[in-house]
Amino acid sequence: MEDKILERILTATATPDLLDILTNRLSLSDLQSLLLEVYRRRAANLRPSDILKQYEQNRFVTPSGVSPQQQLEFDRLAYSLLPPGFEVLELSPVCPLGTNSVVATVNQNKVLTTIRNTEVTADATNVLALECARRRALSAKHTRPLEATKLCASHRLLRTQGVHGSASFPHFRILALCTAGRDTGSYRFEIDALTEHLEFYLRLFNAANNAGFAIADVRVSLTAFDEARYNTLRTFVLEKLAAKYAQITFAFDRDRESGRGYYRDAGFHIYGRDSSGTEYFLVDGGFTDWTQQLLNNQKERLLISGIGSERFVFCFR
Repeated sequence: MEDKILERILTATATPDLLDILTNRLSLSDLQSLLLEVYRRRAANLRPSDILKQYEQNRFVTPSGVSPQQQLEFDRLAYSLLPPGFEVLELSPVCPLGTNSVVATVNQNKVLTTIRNTEVTADATNVLALECARRRALSAKHTRPLEATKLCASHRLLRTQGVHGSASFPHFRILALCTAGRDTGSYRFEIDALTEHLEFYLRLFNAANNAGFAIADVRVSLTAFDEARYNTLRTFVLEKLAAKYAQITFAFDRDRESGRGYYRDAGFHIYGRDSSGTEYFLVDGGFTDWTQQLLNNQKERLLISGIGSERFVFCFR
């Protein structure tokens, strides 16, 4: 479909090499200047009624259906339960062009690209990974000890792919965690970071139930994308947590394919049921090679995770 649209545009403009000119012959700054003028002229031709029509019809600009007071209540609860060492950041609404597609291999068409060579943040963990890499590079430059870098953010994301279902939104808030560090041998960093993230969410769900939310039948699904890590994760993560949290269901999903290639070594999902018995997918997490790519260092390790906090408030309040 996109090829047909492009073919129609190039034919209509009678400039068959237009795409090559815009993509390869213009610098990013020149392309930005050109597009800024294009949209300035287009905006100059709009009437107030046109703006109202766009506001009524564009799914990306409609307000959230979740109470901001309830969302703030959830965020405050989550912040109070963060493990030691985590720093909370307020991220920018935009991030560098290619943040999602270059490092995390997400199709660029799934993010809202701006004409100023940035993109609207579509995943807070990608931006937190950039901040982790920046801080770790700075520490290495000043020969400071490279302790684990732990960051958290509650951020509204926007994604352009179609969404379906009453609990899915084109823009939504998530609470994201990133733990970056160095390989310490014996898979120790991975075990400790994974355990810390999982326990945070389990404590959060328990505290949420005590604060007026209602979530039941929480289950954790763990996948070892690297089968060599299966026994280690089962013994030092899954079995230990199962003994500590008897009310939670823990299981390995050895058949899971979603996330393979995006995550390395291991990934996890957390689910929960509402008062009607409907189960929702709430938390996604896993190990990535993003800081390895950003810092060009194979010793770097990164665990990311995030909970759809707006979905949680919408479904369980």
